[in-house]
Amino acid sequence: MDYTRRLEKWRRFMQMDSEERTMILIEVYEPNRPLPNPENFEKRIEWSVEQYYKQLDMLEWLDDDRLPCIYPYTGTEIFAEAFGCKVHRPSNNMPFALPLIHGSGDLSRIKIPDIHNSTLDNIFELAARLQQRVGKEALVKLPDIQSPVDIAALIWEKSSFLLSMIDDPQAVKELIAMTESVLTAFLDEWFSIFGKNYIAHFPDYYMEGGLTLSEDEIGEISASMFEEFCLEPLKRLSNRYGGIGIHCCANAHHQWEGLLKVDNLRFINLCQSPEVIIDAYKRFNGYCCQLHNWIGDGEPSEKWADNYPKDAHIVLLDFVTEKQEAINKARQFKLVAEARNK
Repeated sequence: MDYTRRLEKWRRFMQMDSEERTMILIEVYEPNRPLPNPENFEKRIEWSVEQYYKQLDMLEWLDDDRLPCIYPYTGTEIFAEAFGCKVHRPSNNMPFALPLIHGSGDLSRIKIPDIHNSTLDNIFELAARLQQRVGKEALVKLPDIQSPVDIAALIWEKSSFLLSMIDDPQAVKELIAMTESVLTAFLDEWFSIFGKNYIAHFPDYYMEGGLTLSEDEIGEISASMFEEFCLEPLKRLSNRYGGIGIHCCANAHHQWEGLLKVDNLRFINLCQSPEVIIDAYKRFNGYCCQLHNWIGDGEPSEKWADNYPKDAHIVLLDFVTEKQEAINKARQFKLVAEARNK
């Protein structure tokens, strides 16, 4: 079965000493996804089930490396909402959390939520309902996991939070410890129910063990602040779950050395200009797998193989809207992969 072949290919790819160095993902855009709001709960289930069966069908006609999964999708607000943040829900865009506190003097108002006596329980219900519909053998994609610092920066009004890293660092660390404890409680339960083999929230790469999260606030702080506030939580999470994949869309070139200090960094996803990404392919080569927003200019061709170090483990990802476009793109990416193997 093609699914089994793809699964084994991902397993080889994730081994940094493997000759399997290029993976291909073609994202076929699906419009009209219901927003992740309470009133759309049933619609989200129907949409996710439909997408799962479409992905199964794609195994037959699209020659890429995607593994079908069910997707209990959310916005970035889920952990901040569990702490008590109100959520703004635009009619035409994703929801986002509003700050709960505006200074360290408000920290006493923060209570650590129980994951099953908070809005987080809805995500467990959503994933369980999806499994009931398609079968427990299906991979489950992670919801939107933010780092402990990123969650804290949603709970605490941003400008005050950043200033308090200088003026009251212990208060900031106290809140980060709270968000880390809720995040680990959630993930412990999630992996115990839905398994440790899964698809990352973004981008859609496969993981066996470990966790994946977004770490975006690091673009706003110094390298020394990263070491003080971010590095240890990331290390603890990586060691707890057996590795980590990190997404960052911030301008955070100055944090790369810090990211490379995270134990068992298994995957890095950066969204930056081509010049920065070219540097990233070189800097993270040999340390972890890479999936970045820039893979080349113009139409894919064998010349694209020169964009990346020959021994780098990379994923070629593109977004398309039509079936034939997806087929053509996969064929072009195959040429790039073959050129890398010469």
